[in-house]
Amino acid sequence: MNFIQELTWRGMIHDMMPGTEEALLKSPSGGYIGFDPTSDSLHIGSLVQIMILVHFQRAGHRPIALIGGATGMVGDPSGKSQERNLLDENTITENIKGVKKQLERFLSFEGTNAAELVNNYDWFQSMNFLSFIRDVGKHIPVNYMMAKDSVKSRLETGMSFTEFTYQLVQGYDFYHLHKNKDCIVQLGGSDQWGNIVTGTELIRRKSGGTAFAVTTPLIKKADGTKFGKTESGNIWLDKEKTSPYAFYQYWLNASDTDASNFIKIFTLFTQEQIGSFQQEHDEAPHLRLLQKKIAEDITVRVHGKDAYDQALNASKILFGKSTQEDLMRLSSADFLEVFKGVPQAHISRDELLAGMSIVDVLASKSGFLSSNGEARRELKANAISVNKEKVNESFEVSQNNFINDKYLLLGKGKKSNFIVVID
Repeated sequence: MNFIQELTWRGMIHDMMPGTEEALLKSPSGGYIGFDPTSDSLHIGSLVQIMILVHFQRAGHRPIALIGGATGMVGDPSGKSQERNLLDENTITENIKGVKKQLERFLSFEGTNAAELVNNYDWFQSMNFLSFIRDVGKHIPVNYMMAKDSVKSRLETGMSFTEFTYQLVQGYDFYHLHKNKDCIVQLGGSDQWGNIVTGTELIRRKSGGTAFAVTTPLIKKADGTKFGKTESGNIWLDKEKTSPYAFYQYWLNASDTDASNFIKIFTLFTQEQIGSFQQEHDEAPHLRLLQKKIAEDITVRVHGKDAYDQALNASKILFGKSTQEDLMRLSSADFLEVFKGVPQAHISRDELLAGMSIVDVLASKSGFLSSNGEARRELKANAISVNKEKVNESFEVSQNNFINDKYLLLGKGKKSNFIVVID
């Protein structure tokens, strides 16, 4: 597999230094991408770079994922309008553990071209300031650093010396990996071009070596909104931060234009397969074939098959026919995500199990219906459901009805839902 050709047809190359493709075709080589340890989870914006490493490994090369344990303490000005908060060492250590677990779902850390995880704190922790400015700083002129877009864009609003020197720190990462791990190419988003070429320049000036750079386009959605963001914030790879159901729904709700782009970037389907999917989708766009293919593929790889099945079940509950059995299979997080915004009331477990009537549950104890009289009328009209199953006035709530031992889902007709939280 030709790595550059693969990225090209997938639309994943923005800039590339001359000679990169030829160098990678000569022999298996090392290449790296840096990941920011500002959280214990990556979000889907990082998936672009993860997929780049996946393709790099599939092409027979050695992917290196660099976690910025040191650079996380400095801050990267690229694409930023202001200085960010710096992290302490303990926080970064915990964040790195979380990021590593997520990378292991995509990359193989065994075999002849095993992926490797490195932390730049390992080589920076013993380097003092005088050594750095003598051995690194003298090789890169100030006017070269000032010409970078990431610096120029911040000159009016101000930039600390800490962030100004970030490109030297990242450049040294490339030099270190080039020298010690035969790493000849750095990969990253297009906003990293300036930092990456500083590394190739440092390698050239300090050791006379040759190194290369490849960047990917920043993903933009067709409607102009930011990729990977929703009204509630980032879409994370950690199921505790973003439930598998919400993760699945994000991809399922992609526009047709975005889906045609996303399926090339975020899946491993071949060019022929994607062409076939696209043709089938165009013939019946209302079936959302592309969106379903993407959502399944990415959800399985990030969260596993069981989580995908649960997300599919949750979607069925929200948009199609479902049963109490389907509800019982939902995790608490997915249940609350599916019924986000649905009104809630709390009722004591002891009261519920002490023989509370369904009329009281519906009206006086929850407030779902306005009165006991309304509750009786709706029950008589066969309009009331508990956990999606129709009930009448003789229905008795039991422990077996509790979803995740904590919730009851009341319903009136097809569209009116209400959650009882059991205390």
